[in-house]
Amino acid sequence: MKIVSIIGARPQFIKCAPVSRALRTDHQEILVHTGQHYDENMSDVFFEELSIPTPDYHLGIGSGSHGAQTGRMILAIEEVLLKETPDMVLVYGDTNSTLAGALAAAKLHIPVAHVEAGLRSFDRSMPEEINRVLTDHASDLLFVPTENGVANLAREGIQKGVHRVGDVMVDALLYNRELAATSGILDRLGLKSGTYYLATVHRASNTDLEQNLRSIIAAFAALDRPVIFPAHPRTRKYLEQYGILAKGTIRLIDPLPYLDMLRLLSQAAAVLTDSGGVQKEAYILQVPCITLRENTEWIETVDDGWNVLAGADTGRIISAVRQMTGDSDRCGNHAAHYGDGTAADGIRRIISAFEKEYRR
Repeated sequence: MKIVSIIGARPQFIKCAPVSRALRTDHQEILVHTGQHYDENMSDVFFEELSIPTPDYHLGIGSGSHGAQTGRMILAIEEVLLKETPDMVLVYGDTNSTLAGALAAAKLHIPVAHVEAGLRSFDRSMPEEINRVLTDHASDLLFVPTENGVANLAREGIQKGVHRVGDVMVDALLYNRELAATSGILDRLGLKSGTYYLATVHRASNTDLEQNLRSIIAAFAALDRPVIFPAHPRTRKYLEQYGILAKGTIRLIDPLPYLDMLRLLSQAAAVLTDSGGVQKEAYILQVPCITLRENTEWIETVDDGWNVLAGADTGRIISAVRQMTGDSDRCGNHAAHYGDGTAADGIRRIISAFEKEYRR
């Protein structure tokens, strides 16, 4: 089967790596990079260290408003699909690249497979939530990481083509864990295990709203350990625009390659983040997480006591950090909600079975 895989952002590069390895044992894959994340630290270095094949197409879309960016992606992806005439289009996660790939394929009557289907934050103000919902309803194969995801789809009337396979980020984490342990990032930053917090902020609801970003940075500056803060280009732009200084214990650094980031996360006392992927990785690594949002699509992490939703409120963030790091019994259950690291192979097998049915 000829499969066009659409990627464009850091989390998708991580998810793509194990799936691409599995798919290419049975199928022909054409890899399309939309360019949604396009600088070297946000893109190129991930392909190198995760051994992702060089993209067959780099669309170079870049940033822009949601409508403009998604529209340009649909146009460019459609041209690739018309040229390649694939049997399936594979999309990942919840970005504009995800939605654009799904819509372009669906309009051309090409089957769509969605990796990380069924997730819901139930907050339609988030562009990611809109992308998830629309992509799921345009998909023929829905690869779901959790039982909650299967239930979400059933409530929306989606049951055909739904497969709970586990989470491909578990595959990536387990595959790269030993390699990440060789990273020298702690020495380079002069850090010791458990003596710092790790922070990531990139959601528009936090970066674009000045008061939210000020409140978050004020909380970071008031914490009792150094806060290592690899700043997304979008975040750095708004910090400069608003004149917000990284004071106190905050150490603002450039975005990091995946293996360095994985090492920092695994050794942190806690992580403060608005990233869905980082919440989940923290849970898998058993690192306490404080989420800088009012909701999460990864509700298992909250239910099990490893994640606290603190929003963008300074006092709530500080309180949540104290709660999660001040008690050795702070966290509760820990279960294999996200699978055992075999999701990519499950996806390969299901796509191979779909091919036999599709070609009848």
